Amino acid sequence: MSMNIVPSPLGRRTLLQRTGFGMGAFALSQLLAQESNAHSMNPNPLAEKATHFPPKAKRIIYIHLVGAPSHLDLFDFKPELQKRNGENCPKELFESGKFAFVRDLPTLLGTPDDNKHAFTRCGESGLPLSNLLPHLQTVADEITLVKSLHTDEFNHGPAQMFMLSGFGRFGRPSIGSWLNYGLGTENQNLPGFVVLITGNVLGAGSPAWGSGFLPTVYQGVEFRSKGDPVLFLSNPDGVPADSRRRIIDTVNQLNRSQLADIGDPEIATRISQYELAYRMQTSVPELMDISSEPKRVHEMYGTKPGTTSFANNCLLARRLVERGVRFVQLFDQGWDTHGSVFSRLAGKTKQVDQPIAALIKDLRQRGLLDSTLGVWSAEFGRTPFAQGANGAGESTKAGRDHHKDAFTTWVAGG
Repeated sequence: MSMNIVPSPLGRRTLLQRTGFGMGAFALSQLLAQESNAHSMNPNPLAEKATHFPPKAKRIIYIHLVGAPSHLDLFDFKPELQKRNGENCPKELFESGKFAFVRDLPTLLGTPDDNKHAFTRCGESGLPLSNLLPHLQTVADEITLVKSLHTDEFNHGPAQMFMLSGFGRFGRPSIGSWLNYGLGTENQNLPGFVVLITGNVLGAGSPAWGSGFLPTVYQGVEFRSKGDPVLFLSNPDGVPADSRRRIIDTVNQLNRSQLADIGDPEIATRISQYELAYRMQTSVPELMDISSEPKRVHEMYGTKPGTTSFANNCLLARRLVERGVRFVQLFDQGWDTHGSVFSRLAGKTKQVDQPIAALIKDLRQRGLLDSTLGVWSAEFGRTPFAQGANGAGESTKAGRDHHKDAFTTWVAGG
């Protein structure tokens, strides 16, 4: 018996002889893994996904009033504030907050004591709502007010990002992107997240509906109610539909080859976006043509086909959720009332009151309200004291500053 316990050196040829099968198996496993990864990323990322618990609400319409309307003059009536209108603001109230523009001790600003601005108890619930919202008053029993909201931010851009993504700076996915990512969409011919804007782009810009660190396929897609519904969706002049189809097939073939090689999920996103854009060339024009709606619907919403308006966007929101779009985001500009708050509120509420109430009624009549969550909100509230006025005698010129510590939202349906 040999007593040599020192192992002899293992030569290269011997190593290959002894481990040949193992090396081949290892190589095969790597190839199969790459193929599996490619297959796992090729399926449509917007396909409808199962949830842990069966949801009651299947879709959301989120209305964001950009600039922040005065909750005090629309939803949160303060009789004591009205009684003390024109008095100096208590120091403890003023010094405990952080405001955008008011620096010196201001005066309290109550809601005007007239029928136009008065609050009325509405519906069986007796919900107090401003007379500036006569149409919303008719659906008071469909909405739930939440008056306890507060935020960390007091400037528009960061506050909009905080409200819509939970973070005051860029880089996080918006709420619509998260819903799109987690649940997918019921209609594979439309995006799962659609954005409709009235007025200029909000302070936060497109990151407010961006996907952050999620793949870009989950970000919102802006639809327009006038002109091309989606920018760059139409074929260029001289490019027929069959040529565009061949171009997309060729590009996607190259992208799939690249995806199999490096496994970058953004390549899978690109493939899905090309395919979705092609399908949208057929589905979007019909969707955006609201002229097909009956006269009574246009009268209910106050819509005018061929124009851009908040009313048109509310009707489009109903048409979108009716077709299975998961998240519809409406933005309406013009609510930043640092001056002449009461006259400006009267003008803005006249634009949005009728179509919002019509949207709620329309969803109810079509059996969609119980499965659709409607949300009305803004980025923050407005101060109970005046900005730009020195006393009660100038209250018609006064505005309200940003107020991050108290504001109101409401929800309906779901």
